[in-house]
Amino acid sequence: MSLSSSDIAAATRAIEQNQRFLIVPHANVDPDGLSSALSMYTILTALGKEVTVICPDTLPSSLDFLPGFEKLQREIKDAEDFVVTINLDQGVEVDKLRYTVEDQKVNIIVVPKKGRISHRQISLAEGEKHYDLLIIVDTADLPLLGSLYTEHVDLFSEIPILNIDHHISNTRFGQLHLIDPTAASATEVLYAWLMQVPAFRAHMSPDLATLLLTGLITDTRSFQNPNTTPRSLEVAAELLDQGARQQEIIQHIYKTKPLSTLKIWGRALNHIQIDAQARIVWSAVSREDLEEMGAQSKETHGLLDELISTIPDADVHVLFTEVEEGGFKASMRSSAAVDASRVTATLFGGGGHPRAAGFRMKSYDNFHLQVLECIRKIKEEIARQAQDHDASFGNANRKPDAASPKIFKKGTSIRVGDVLPRREQKINDKHQPEDSFEPKKATSTEKKLPQGPVDIVEGLTSS
Repeated sequence: MSLSSSDIAAATRAIEQNQRFLIVPHANVDPDGLSSALSMYTILTALGKEVTVICPDTLPSSLDFLPGFEKLQREIKDAEDFVVTINLDQGVEVDKLRYTVEDQKVNIIVVPKKGRISHRQISLAEGEKHYDLLIIVDTADLPLLGSLYTEHVDLFSEIPILNIDHHISNTRFGQLHLIDPTAASATEVLYAWLMQVPAFRAHMSPDLATLLLTGLITDTRSFQNPNTTPRSLEVAAELLDQGARQQEIIQHIYKTKPLSTLKIWGRALNHIQIDAQARIVWSAVSREDLEEMGAQSKETHGLLDELISTIPDADVHVLFTEVEEGGFKASMRSSAAVDASRVTATLFGGGGHPRAAGFRMKSYDNFHLQVLECIRKIKEEIARQAQDHDASFGNANRKPDAASPKIFKKGTSIRVGDVLPRREQKINDKHQPEDSFEPKKATSTEKKLPQGPVDIVEGLTSS
């Protein structure tokens, strides 16, 4: 799927016909969201537009290399002027004007120099709005903007919205849409649009190319994630030709981490838990962990990728992180065997992509117990997906393979390679999948957990 010519034309007209723009990425913004917002800022200011970029999050210093980073603002200026008009066409002249505030009331005192003012000469009106168009990037639904949305609901309902995104779960909010779920990042969607509009393409620069490449690199985990497509690689090559500073991106995103980040990553990796039967790996970072390590929740960005590289053979990886404003966020990655966006949307109202999704939870009594409850629900939903898949191929009643993975007792010390069997799918001529589960032996080249044995979690019993 690519952007339609009608959507491109409508979005382009909206840019040409308006002057004042507000750009907003999602709450707890990631590099793709921030790079998309700053890319739009760069293009619009080059076109002579008035542009405001709002990002209320406290951003990590590793992103301050992004061109335009210093232009980010924390708050929306959405208060409209209220105009009191006095008609002076009957020979009235004003001598003095003052106001007082008493008992939650504003009194405007007008002292005429000549003539008399009647209430019939007074009219009231709302002033002009500060923005002509809202541009929301990398955001599947308005509530994902967080407090920025809940505190300014009227603004988001009164001003037209251009929705630029690549999430399959996008609700198509707003009046204008540039949405391509096949794109690997929001910046890839932007690039496709910019390259088809000569007025935009004329302003391509090394800074803009660097912003666009940053989103693409980070959302594909340096082109390692399954969402990487041939088109993504072509876009990356074109951006490099246009001056994108790849090594600068890599240095700041992947090679520059403060001590607090390293400490909280170590804590999370030491808390890894595995359900071998369900092929799920997860870890949790509590508010207490963050306080003890002197870290912030935003410093867990990128940690899920480390979790995946540490234990690559699971079908599902989940990272739960408590956040400062209350509640927790959960990020999920999956293999082709599991639709992560379906799991998170069905169970928790989340969303994302088939291989990368997430959700949030605001209210719970105990973080660690809630994590276990979420994992229980995720396992059940994965089992339902598997049943649906088997039923669709007529294999609902297929007997388990004799080589099913070994199940361990809780408390058993294991090596990762011994408990996560490698799943292979064999497709016969009728395209009916047959899963084969063979216990996988650890090899000398296989990555191990950073510290000691792993405990099998509650819920597994001996076979």
